[in-house]
Amino acid sequence: MSSTTSKFDKLLNGSQEYGNVNHKPDSSKEVQINTPEKTMPFSDQIGNYQRNKGIPSKSYKDSKIYIVGSGIAGMAAAYYFIRDGHVPGENIIFLDQLHVDGGSLDGAGNTTDGYIIRGGREMDMTYENLWDIFQDIPALELPEPYSVLDEYRLVNDNDPNYSKARLIHNKGQIKDFSKFGLEKKDQLAIIKLLLKKKEDLDDLTIEDYFSKSFLESNFWFFWRTMFAFENWHSLLECKLYMHRFLHAIDGMKDLSCLVFPKYNQYDTFITPLRRFLQSKGVQIDLNTLVKDLDIHSNTEGKVVEAIITEKNGKEERIPVGKDNYVIATTGSMTEDTFYGDNKNAPIIGLDNSTSGQSAGWKLWKNLAAKSPVFGKPEKFCGNIAKSSWESATLTCKPSAFVEKVKELCVNDPYSGKTATGGIVTISDSKWLMSFTCNRQPHFPDQPDDILVIWVYALFMDKEGDYVKKTMPQCTGDEILAELAYHLGIIDQLDNIVENTIVRSSYMPYITSMFMPRAKGDRPQVVPEGCTNLGLVGQFVETNNDIVFTMESSVRTARIAVYDLLNLNKQVPDINPLQYDIRHLLKAAQSLNDYEPIVGEGLLRKFLKGTYYEHLLVENADDGQEHESFFNEQLNKLKHWIGGIRD
Repeated sequence: MSSTTSKFDKLLNGSQEYGNVNHKPDSSKEVQINTPEKTMPFSDQIGNYQRNKGIPSKSYKDSKIYIVGSGIAGMAAAYYFIRDGHVPGENIIFLDQLHVDGGSLDGAGNTTDGYIIRGGREMDMTYENLWDIFQDIPALELPEPYSVLDEYRLVNDNDPNYSKARLIHNKGQIKDFSKFGLEKKDQLAIIKLLLKKKEDLDDLTIEDYFSKSFLESNFWFFWRTMFAFENWHSLLECKLYMHRFLHAIDGMKDLSCLVFPKYNQYDTFITPLRRFLQSKGVQIDLNTLVKDLDIHSNTEGKVVEAIITEKNGKEERIPVGKDNYVIATTGSMTEDTFYGDNKNAPIIGLDNSTSGQSAGWKLWKNLAAKSPVFGKPEKFCGNIAKSSWESATLTCKPSAFVEKVKELCVNDPYSGKTATGGIVTISDSKWLMSFTCNRQPHFPDQPDDILVIWVYALFMDKEGDYVKKTMPQCTGDEILAELAYHLGIIDQLDNIVENTIVRSSYMPYITSMFMPRAKGDRPQVVPEGCTNLGLVGQFVETNNDIVFTMESSVRTARIAVYDLLNLNKQVPDINPLQYDIRHLLKAAQSLNDYEPIVGEGLLRKFLKGTYYEHLLVENADDGQEHESFFNEQLNKLKHWIGGIRD
């Protein structure tokens, strides 16, 4: 017991929970019933009851914390050490090989050299851990006492996000994107996938499971380009995504399910969080390479005794004492990025034989060599052809290209409001190219007459339709030519090139976390037996959350802190909307393009005039009675259930 809880000793003596809290409960394995033994919230029960401070069972005011990597996962860990672990900020030190903080959440540049963002953030309102942090971080531009979340809500509550041109084809013509276009067998395949156990999907790919008709549907165009899935990626991860965003499926056609920041990811999230941490005394040591962790086993388990670093060519051994902790980001989706510009294609000095040798991967490989509990990094960094794609950031003065983009925007892009509302995908592009114009300005210092537009493509091995090269072989001007061709403005290419700065980024590992995996390939957040080491980021295990989101990085950080310090506080599982009958029904209707689903007529008649009448989304023919008799509906239902069991 601690002095903090001394007044509660009688209550806590013999407690089954105090000091024994499950920090990462699993809603997919929990039967949610109330019993005399249940004192903690259900595993995915969210809300203010989870906002307790989780009083530690001991004091950590003298603990030192070393955090390897200053991306969002590392910064989130520092935040939770301070807020919930009550570790003084001046006891926390970041060690990062890069010259700038933020990790993969980058954003930089100017109008002379061009701006650059390797990626962007498609955000969801259900990112409970992310918003848990940013509801307390002072806003970038609003005055005290307002937070980043307050700023985010102010923008998105008053400027709805949606797209009027989610798909285009035929040289810039808007393609009908009102329907998913899924055949009944493919809808059934989605349902069967949702029903499958996670353990049964080890090392399976999406194309192992889904049919050709599914992979050619509008649904898959929306899904793969929105999330950057390839056909050869993990079926397990695809399933987890479907659970995670089941509530949002109906908004995927026009992207109305998304909420976007005002600015780029660095200025929106990293800058205010870094300022907060530094105000608490946190130290960030950049240009400091962490080469390895000196780990020894004793009667207590695996203990990090030292951190091996290199700075300015000089190796240093940082001792890790008792009650000190190490947080390390394993792997990196943006490691070994190769850059190009208008006149130069990225010079890619990497292949499968040399992949995974840079700092972010090497540290993980060194850990994995020590014990199987640290996972198998080679499963993720060993096949560049299947884990890479390229993006390009366009810094645009007024031109024919800007005028064409305006036609595809829901608001004038110079208005500061939602522009394209997310990515516009060119469905007949051999590269499968997409582009987006987010709210402008995209950078706080961006001049009023400049637009920053982001482009990316998924197929790195296909020649373009106009430029007979693969995207990685292209200069920035050639990328502009391919884009102009698909927008039907190739005859104005000279004007476009003259007024557009291109900075391209080829990322060998950008979807490496999507690679097929099996149990044990990713380490636990606190690997088995480790007493003072937590692993965070995109390549560690969580029960039900997904990869490639800020939310999952923050979740791993929170679990690491709570587990290592044994805090009396849970990290709730993902938002439970996947179990909400309203969202299940809505998803079924949406996947069927709002044609009546099996049993819908019977259900509507049963619910009509009751409190639950609103559970079903209204269809166009709701004014007419469905001519479906009970037996007909029952037989259809039996046939449908039989199909699932087969």
